[in-house]
Amino acid sequence: MGYPKGFLESRAIIKPGSYAVIPPEGRVINSVPGFEGCRITILMSPKVGASFVQYIGEVDPKGRTTAPFVAEKGVETFIFVMDGRGELRVTVGGQTETLTPGGYAYAPPEDGIEFENASGEPVRILLYKQRYVPLGNLKPWKVFGHLNAIDENIYDNMENVFLRDLLPNDLAFDMNMHTLKFLPDGCHPFVETHVQEHGAYLLGGQGMYLLGEDWIQVKKEDFIWFGPFCQQAAYTTGREPLLYIYSKDMNRDAEI
Repeated sequence: MGYPKGFLESRAIIKPGSYAVIPPEGRVINSVPGFEGCRITILMSPKVGASFVQYIGEVDPKGRTTAPFVAEKGVETFIFVMDGRGELRVTVGGQTETLTPGGYAYAPPEDGIEFENASGEPVRILLYKQRYVPLGNLKPWKVFGHLNAIDENIYDNMENVFLRDLLPNDLAFDMNMHTLKFLPDGCHPFVETHVQEHGAYLLGGQGMYLLGEDWIQVKKEDFIWFGPFCQQAAYTTGREPLLYIYSKDMNRDAEI
């Protein structure tokens, strides 16, 4: 990388237990076992206060997992193909699908995710893992999908904000992945304060985000972690839609 051209600076903001903004500048490649021909960065982990771990990675041609991610008792996983000209062959529980950008897969606890870039072009991915919270005898199932196959729903009666649910809204699932898109002049209908936490990766646009008591400028390629009960709301500030994919814990009562 060489010497810097000016003062060392960063837009990163880390407030353990509350929220974090991780811009692309300043990220480092982590040495994570189980991957070959991949450059993986850990974006968020319980060390800051999150209940999950989220990663971003670039998979070179012939890059692959050398062990399932994560075939561990009680851990559920998710993969999303962000962009790139390549394709990713993904296997969950013995089922293999070829994912292009916008494609994703969910692996229930103990199944894990395996992938291989069998194309000649690199591809970028998001990875996510968390501990599954059981509910009776219900069992989640593996899911493959693509954003283009999901209808956008108007969010909270606001005709310039659109929501997609990537996973089934079923009690067997203790989490979901969504995309939220704000057209220019779009915003949240109110300041949210709730027990659920989120990990959000901005896929497009820019905006002003209220995190706790701070209004923060955010833009494409930023990652945001929202801790439980962190005040949150956004306005679109650019000419393009503000679009992000985010996790949400759901369908479970709070522990005591």
